Amino acid sequence: MIPTTVAGSLPKPDWLAEPEKLWAAWRLEGAELIEGQQKAALAWIRAQEEAGIDIVSDGEQFRRHFVHGFLEQIEGIDWQRMTTMGIRNDRYDAQVPTVTGAVRRPRPVHVASAQFCRANTDKLLKFTLPGPMTICDTIADAHYGSRPEMAMAFAELLNAEARELEAAGVDVIQFDEPAFNAFTEEAATWGVETLNRSIEGLSCTTAVHICYGYGIQENIDWKKGLGKEWRQYEAFFPALNESRIDQVSLECAHSHVPLSLIGLLKDKEVLVGAIDVASTEVETPEEVAATLRAAMEFVDPERIVACTNCGLAPLPGAVAEGKLKALGAGAALLRKELGGN
Repeated sequence: MIPTTVAGSLPKPDWLAEPEKLWAAWRLEGAELIEGQQKAALAWIRAQEEAGIDIVSDGEQFRRHFVHGFLEQIEGIDWQRMTTMGIRNDRYDAQVPTVTGAVRRPRPVHVASAQFCRANTDKLLKFTLPGPMTICDTIADAHYGSRPEMAMAFAELLNAEARELEAAGVDVIQFDEPAFNAFTEEAATWGVETLNRSIEGLSCTTAVHICYGYGIQENIDWKKGLGKEWRQYEAFFPALNESRIDQVSLECAHSHVPLSLIGLLKDKEVLVGAIDVASTEVETPEEVAATLRAAMEFVDPERIVACTNCGLAPLPGAVAEGKLKALGAGAALLRKELGGN
């Protein structure tokens, strides 16, 4: 009851990439880079195990960015044709590559990484992939002319990748869709449709992660303008509840999301974000337990998974380790309180 997991990324060591920075360039090349990525992933797997995290991940140590790490291996994308584009409904601008032809996945992207992780832990293993809508909001289109059409094309590639990850022993495949909170009406229609296509034929546990973004200044500033209540989830949770996805991951710790919105997910497992990724202050186990306990007013404990609000990549490594320990200890406190193991 109340297992624990992380939403996605964990900080990279300074010898692998510049720390506390998104999209940081690798500091190694060739075989040394692969060895370094494996070393970093293994260190975080052990850190998660020691912190009492039940469903572990590679912390995205094998990729520079949660979206582009997948896209780098996809054909039909011109990485020399960089386009300035507004990200998350023009929340901030970024230089992104451009889709110039029909996209194609010539080979598996993350399967070797997943196989390495599977061979190095007996815990349940999670692997994260970017969701179709978020991909389309993180790359420029000069071919399809329609975001729904391009998203469906990427959904087919993601499904092929997910099937091979499942075959490699991955227990939970999570699709990251922060764009859902920026395009709420679209999320409830073609966003959910393409998500369903991404998980077609899978028998492992499937999840979608929808947060309010990394703890970077652009996201912090955006949240300040959202008012006293953040009700974006309300627009698409009913559609998600009707989807084929098993789990929905949301932001709860230190947020203004009304927890009553969890009640819209009556048929799903809920990954309750109990760790604030926009603060370097490490939560106490009691604070984590309090966030989870508050969520229990709207979802049965049997359907709760304790999680982080988002990825921890921009934080110092020691802070991230402390937050993992707090997450594990907080969930253990609540399990003890409820009479579970």
